Amino acid sequence: TTPPLFSFSINSFKLERSKHLRLGRIDVSNPKLWIVVGITVAGVVVLAEATRRRRRRWILSEESKPVESFGAFVERFELAPSPQPPPPAARLALAGLTFAVSDNFEIKGYVAGFGNPDWRRTHEPATRTAVAVAALLKQGATCVGRTVMDELAFGFTGQNLHYGMPVNPDLPSLIPGGSCSGAAVAVAAELVDFALGADTVGGVRVPASFCGIFSFRPSHGFVSSIGVLANSQSLDAIGWLARDPSILRDIGYVLLQECPVRLRQTKQFIFADDCFQLLRAPKQKTMHVISNAIETLSGYQPAKHMNIGQYIASNVAGLKEFSEPSTKMQQGLSALQALSKVMGLLQRYEFKSNHEDWINTVKPRISIDMSPHILAAVNSMHDNIKSLYSVRTELRAALNSLLKDAGILVIPTTVDLPWKRNSKQKISPEFEDRLYTLLSIAGVSGCCQATIPLGKHDEHRISISFIAAHGADKFLLDTILDIYASIKEQINMASNSVLAPDNNMDMDASELLKEKGNTAFKGKQWNKAVTYYTEAIKLNDTSATYYCNRAAAYLELGCLQQAEADCNQAILLDKKNVKAYLRRGTAREMLLYYKEALQDFRHALALEPQNKAALAAEKRLQKLIR
Repeated sequence: TTPPLFSFSINSFKLERSKHLRLGRIDVSNPKLWIVVGITVAGVVVLAEATRRRRRRWILSEESKPVESFGAFVERFELAPSPQPPPPAARLALAGLTFAVSDNFEIKGYVAGFGNPDWRRTHEPATRTAVAVAALLKQGATCVGRTVMDELAFGFTGQNLHYGMPVNPDLPSLIPGGSCSGAAVAVAAELVDFALGADTVGGVRVPASFCGIFSFRPSHGFVSSIGVLANSQSLDAIGWLARDPSILRDIGYVLLQECPVRLRQTKQFIFADDCFQLLRAPKQKTMHVISNAIETLSGYQPAKHMNIGQYIASNVAGLKEFSEPSTKMQQGLSALQALSKVMGLLQRYEFKSNHEDWINTVKPRISIDMSPHILAAVNSMHDNIKSLYSVRTELRAALNSLLKDAGILVIPTTVDLPWKRNSKQKISPEFEDRLYTLLSIAGVSGCCQATIPLGKHDEHRISISFIAAHGADKFLLDTILDIYASIKEQINMASNSVLAPDNNMDMDASELLKEKGNTAFKGKQWNKAVTYYTEAIKLNDTSATYYCNRAAAYLELGCLQQAEADCNQAILLDKKNVKAYLRRGTAREMLLYYKEALQDFRHALALEPQNKAALAAEKRLQKLIR
């Protein structure tokens, strides 16, 4: 569209020119003509300069995004860092590094868009720069732009109706994850050295996992959120993403000025075994990588294993109000699901308090995928707000008591595998439940969490997370830097390892081992039962009964993924094995795969129509799926 100044000058020129044409020729000596020409030229110059300046910060449409940007940016600009002081002063901590910020960070003179053009349209340019951004500039880093995010910081896919979905650099066919999708893509594509984002319920951790980079969510309240648009202030944390653990640490030491540095003589990793049951990637590429890395280093105690869900259920009394009825075996999973529910309710309550008036007044254009989440928040009713905050306080105390000064909890960052980019299949509520179950541990407690990339499995990125006590941020960052070289070595070894099959077929010995396993099972010695059944399978891997029996022992131990795998093998060997369907259904139900579990119980009913366990499970799951 032609700007008014330019339009007025051209029209004036035409009017003056027409007057002279009516006289037969243009009078070049007429001073009025040259005044008009001068104004016209000046208008063109002013317009060209204004256009040039606007282009530097023009919001890129999907069509105009350069290929090399991977669709990561919504706005390009450059904020120069503080100058390096002259010698003998030390070099600034982040000198020479570039970074980007998500679209919810305020930059003086610019409008933070919050992932939505209607927000940008209805707000004025910021009068200040976010405190975290200013701190990074002061230490020598250069900010080069603002990146795409899910609308209003909701969602975890990276999709944005208005700016498109950034392209996952390493795996273009998969989603990049959100809400800080552009920040993660910019780092993974090496467009910047690091990026800032806000993590409410996984906004930094999820895209870091999907894009194969590091991220850090600091202890809640330890990095200033002044100048960052809030989604839910009790859950929001200012996080950062990087490709290099040393840069991840350097950023932390700049932003975590008030966080103390505590020297620990030893460190201890604690594996949350129940959380790893939600992960499909094999243990040799996840848990074993960390365990083996620890063994090669000094200053690390032998790793521990625990059921974190059961620990939380026993130590966070306020969760009972939000928990569904469960058996003793399901208690831990029920507690984690309740924790996820608390996180969702807390986000809805605070988002509504922050933005209900704007949503109702402006009625912004929001994508179909995102609008149910935003409208659910705005239309929600809350009667138990105090209970939500009580759970947050209790959980932080419980985790601080568990981890103390030197403990690090190890969990998967996300579950399953990232979604296909162009998939028409909607992400199921079951998938969201499993994902938020993991994200809620640090999200609700406010403890610090780091995301560590572990390479690929089946052409998908996998990662794990380290969680440390609230306030132990620098300890956690130092630990990552200390251990990552060893982790990387173990990743390479795991990628190259191949398990050799055992084809021994001694039938008599295998039956004897099976009977010993049955005896151990009846005596509730489930670990011993697993050992006997495993030895039987080594001698005869064609017996569905051996796999099915071991699955039962795994269920008792809470090893759900192993139980499911054994049932898969048993069904492959014997398609009419009712017990295998029942046990696989039980494992899948506890893993929150409700639809798949329902199918298993229906298979069992097709084989045994009066099976009471299958009938009861079918009724229970039908209610959950609705």
